[in-house]
Amino acid sequence: MAKFGGYGGGGGMNMQAMMKQAQKLQEQMAAAQAELEDTELTGEAGGGLVSVTIDGKKRLQRLSIKPEAVDLDDLEMLEDLILAAYNEAFAAAEELEAELLPAGMNGLM
Repeated sequence: MAKFGGYGGGGGMNMQAMMKQAQKLQEQMAAAQAELEDTELTGEAGGGLVSVTIDGKKRLQRLSIKPEAVDLDDLEMLEDLILAAYNEAFAAAEELEAELLPAGMNGLM
């Protein structure tokens, strides 16, 4: 009987060890997901004129715009401030996700 890729007989991979490793990764992922779910990150722009709060899963939770940020003749500036604040919060969420997730699992959530 032929053996393929070293998986036959006693020299094959230890399936029990692989299952334990997979279970450990699942537990780490679940813990990271729970922490991300409960975490809020805020980005600001324009010296705090606009702030955006997202959760660790990058879903928008709050948007705050101070009245002095609103110039009806320059709505493009307000849009830029909102984008800048969101991008700052998003970058913080990406950084947190990279810290919490097991190596190689970033982007799978």
